[in-house]
Amino acid sequence: MSSPAELATVRLLDLPVDLHALAQEHSDELQREFRLLAEQDRTGDCPDLPRRLVELVRALSADYSGFTGEQQARLDAAMAAGTPRLDLTFHVPPAAADAARVLGDLLDEADRFCREGKHLLTLETPKEIVAYRRWYLDQFIEQIEGGEPVPWPAAVRS
Repeated sequence: MSSPAELATVRLLDLPVDLHALAQEHSDELQREFRLLAEQDRTGDCPDLPRRLVELVRALSADYSGFTGEQQARLDAAMAAGTPRLDLTFHVPPAAADAARVLGDLLDEADRFCREGKHLLTLETPKEIVAYRRWYLDQFIEQIEGGEPVPWPAAVRS
């Protein structure tokens, strides 16, 4: 575990609570399908799954949770209250930048499988959620590397 001096501060400004909720719903749907595929692969029930999809399922099934308990509690309260925007602060190890890059690449690859419609029932991530996802992950990468926080852009909101 990193000491507080080794942690980077990442601030997500003007996070769109409703869009985050939609992104979470889509992610949950994909994770449910991935759990089913992982079980089918484990039992040999679906031998025609492409190896890369199986690897992707395993990688995305790893813990890539972006919220700690405190941030999740604040976000849950904001959703319950109907709060449209929220600022969140994270203290993360510098390795979180690389993890955010990998996660973004994995999710883009999962979308390609969703788009093909051969092995996954989950629909491709909607464009607005992809934009949110990229902003969210980029904030971790850029701020850990010394950049300033950039609020959720108004142009993307509309």
